[in-house]
Amino acid sequence: MNDHDERLRRNLREALPIPTGFPRAALADRIMGGVAAHPRRLVGWWPRKRTWVPALAAILAFLTVAGETLVQRAQYAGRVDFVASTTASGTVEFVSSQAQPADEYRAMTDKVLAGFNGNPDFNSQPTAAQDITRIGYEQSAGKSTVDLVALTSSDLADLQASGALEDLTPLLRRLQRSRQFPQPLLDDARLGTRGTYYIPWLQATYLMVVNRQALMYLPPGADVEHLTYDELIAWGQRMQAATGAKRIGLPADVSHGARGGLVYRFLQGYAYPSFTGSTLTGFRSPEAVQMWETMRRLWSVTNDHSVTYDSMDDPLATGEVWVAWDHQARLGKALRDPQHFIAVPAPSGPKGLGYLSAVVGLAIPKHAPNSQGAEALIDWLTQPKQQSAAAFTLNFSPVVQGVPLTAPGAAESAVASRYQTGRGSLETLLPELGSQADAFTTVYQDTFTRIVLRDQDIDAVLNDEAPQLQRIVDLAKAPCWRPDPPSRGPCQIR
Repeated sequence: MNDHDERLRRNLREALPIPTGFPRAALADRIMGGVAAHPRRLVGWWPRKRTWVPALAAILAFLTVAGETLVQRAQYAGRVDFVASTTASGTVEFVSSQAQPADEYRAMTDKVLAGFNGNPDFNSQPTAAQDITRIGYEQSAGKSTVDLVALTSSDLADLQASGALEDLTPLLRRLQRSRQFPQPLLDDARLGTRGTYYIPWLQATYLMVVNRQALMYLPPGADVEHLTYDELIAWGQRMQAATGAKRIGLPADVSHGARGGLVYRFLQGYAYPSFTGSTLTGFRSPEAVQMWETMRRLWSVTNDHSVTYDSMDDPLATGEVWVAWDHQARLGKALRDPQHFIAVPAPSGPKGLGYLSAVVGLAIPKHAPNSQGAEALIDWLTQPKQQSAAAFTLNFSPVVQGVPLTAPGAAESAVASRYQTGRGSLETLLPELGSQADAFTTVYQDTFTRIVLRDQDIDAVLNDEAPQLQRIVDLAKAPCWRPDPPSRGPCQIR
């Protein structure tokens, strides 16, 4: 066959509307065999003899009707809550800001997406800011190469504000026939509108994991479930004195930007709120200076290799560190070993217990080339079995109600509950910064590097970095977000 025939063969395989179980590829080959059996001479660009076209059209028409009939019969034979998932869904271009580390990516493709009735082309290597930039650029051109996107609710809010997302209210109604989502998550998915612009998929928080060997070195009177930053530092000093090693670890690899360690989230959602009661407005306040002084003291008892850690899972598993803070998805090995490790909340500061939670949603960009396949994949990912698979393999928490939790899931949920109900808790939301998110991250990483790693003057660094941070927020037109009070217009650093 020539190149034109080969292209036709590929198009047939993709276009034949055949229900699951039909040998699509074999049928396309048989059709092409009949086409190739009748030689064609070209006149200009077109074959002179095209007697095969009516036969091909008839076959396609038959298959279309047959496929619809089979689906209808399935509906009458038993309840079909989501018809789109009963037919092959084709290739679904799926981009996500989650599952970036290699082990998380493998778990996503091998465990969570495996079994989907289609071809999910999953890409998690770009950052959220890069995904937002790509989708925004394509929307401005009136097209999309992305079928499905998984981002945090704040990132999706930025896309919705630019008119880039489809309203998924009809899809949500179909999904709710067979599964239930917590109402607060559905309220958030409206993004201040009457529509629904994403379907909740996963939720997560950040916590500390402790090797049980470390418990004997707790300072007198300290409660591991209710630590202060001063007690954490004293604990590190006692472990170092007893073992000769620095046993606290932080994911402080800042050499790979947003793809590296999440120490910047530690600053934004935990340290800053705990000391200043804010996440942005108090960036260079006197309370922030006190916080950075505390970070220096904490770093003095933190393992020196922390500057190479983008995840705390392996350092905990090897025993290099005994106490570590990280995103729950990057603590999976330890959380699955309750015999040797326990999960506890982050420390509290003078203003309370700062914490950050994130909800990851699934959204469909406008002009998506395979929106039906994207809807089928959303259906697949929010089924209880796949929610359980994602919770276990990615170490997130499910959003669908009634999904049974394994041991690590129960430990994470217990910490999340203490965050949400604990006295003095200060929740931090992720900011709606869109394409400016990576630049925002860089400021916190640079500030950490200059103050903690290079021991530069705290006041001078904060006064130097604050204007850069303000420019980023101004460019994003981002109003203040919790725990800072709401603002009209871009949030302002004091």
